[in-house]
Amino acid sequence: MTSATRIQLLDSLRGIALLGILLINIPFFGLPYQFTDNILLNNETGLNFDLWWSLNIWFEGTMRALFSILFGASNLLLIHNLEEKKKIQSPAAIYYRRLLWLWIFGLANAYILLWPGDILYTYAIAGIFLFPLRKLKPIWLLLMGLIVMLISTMIITLDFYDKKYLRERGEQAIVIEKQNGNLNEEQKTAKYEWITYTNENNRDALIGQANQTIESMSGGYADALRYVIPVNFEIQTDFFVSLMFWDALCFFLIGMAFFKWGLLTGELSKLFYWVMLIGGYSIGLWIGNNYLNSLLDAKFDRTLLADRMGWDLYQLKRLFMCMGHIGLIILLYKYGLFKRAFNALAKVGQMAFTNYLMQSILCGFIFHGYGFGLFGQLQRYELYFIMASIWIIQIIFSNYWLKHHRYGPLEWLWRWLIYWGKMPRSALG
Repeated sequence: MTSATRIQLLDSLRGIALLGILLINIPFFGLPYQFTDNILLNNETGLNFDLWWSLNIWFEGTMRALFSILFGASNLLLIHNLEEKKKIQSPAAIYYRRLLWLWIFGLANAYILLWPGDILYTYAIAGIFLFPLRKLKPIWLLLMGLIVMLISTMIITLDFYDKKYLRERGEQAIVIEKQNGNLNEEQKTAKYEWITYTNENNRDALIGQANQTIESMSGGYADALRYVIPVNFEIQTDFFVSLMFWDALCFFLIGMAFFKWGLLTGELSKLFYWVMLIGGYSIGLWIGNNYLNSLLDAKFDRTLLADRMGWDLYQLKRLFMCMGHIGLIILLYKYGLFKRAFNALAKVGQMAFTNYLMQSILCGFIFHGYGFGLFGQLQRYELYFIMASIWIIQIIFSNYWLKHHRYGPLEWLWRWLIYWGKMPRSALG
């Protein structure tokens, strides 16, 4: 493959990942997260249940994983280009200014566009650690990525066991109290913590929380903002430290390794990608099937998951399913199939930053009360008609825009901010 062809393949992969992220995010845009996390709360059956099952097993988490892998690869390519061109400004200064503005855009996406699912904030902070690792051999990057993934897996698994012990200690304290009526301080604390947990996480409580979310997001902008601020704060502090940082960093490192091996640019043999496709899907689907069955068996009760799963294998499932997706996409590309589709999707990938924030803008206007106010009003399957419409808009817009401009509008703004306004005149024309 020529250099231009390899870059186009990367752009196509990024475009597919960007649209795939909306495939998973659209229920979170249009429904309370309590319903998206637990399909049993909303008593979803038939097509709604089939969609939840199939999309979770095939795409949930894997599109974000692919996007993260490509972020790691793209940063490596960016750093290489900066160092090759030997600009007056140091590559490190440009790289870290790029992350600073990405962080600012992430805050805007979360607190102005009101999207709690923002990943730019996470990418900006986790991306800080990539520059010093740029010259490592791919095997070391891969090993580091897998170690970080293991840390993430252990954190989630430990949370399962914390919840299990919370339940066991609480139930034991209640039994002791019924038998003799006396509890020591430790048992009283265990009982209190368990009762508090069950009061906040039983079915009626979760449905009540979901209805409050619908009311907040269906009101005016101020109502939605008041609801989103504490949610975003928790996601960007506790949830970021315990999950999202490790989640992003492990796939950044794996993406850097894959890029150095030429895996993401189609430079390996077709046999390799066939093995990647078959092996990735075989293992990923097996893990995913067991994972979803465990969730349903436990009725989404996190205090029961340690007994059902033992270890949380969510990250491993994401990795293998993502490998299957990469193998499939690159094989289609290498066999010369769907050339027009790949060309169109490459434009979406070139404008990934614009398109990512555009999804927040469009979905905010469609679902929030200051727009059409459809939040919580549609069934799960109906959300995908809206998603398909946004896909079409973004594909058409991206291809039209890049016929007349060198960069997407927000890509241009981002570069303008990074280079302190010193942009070539041809940047938008």
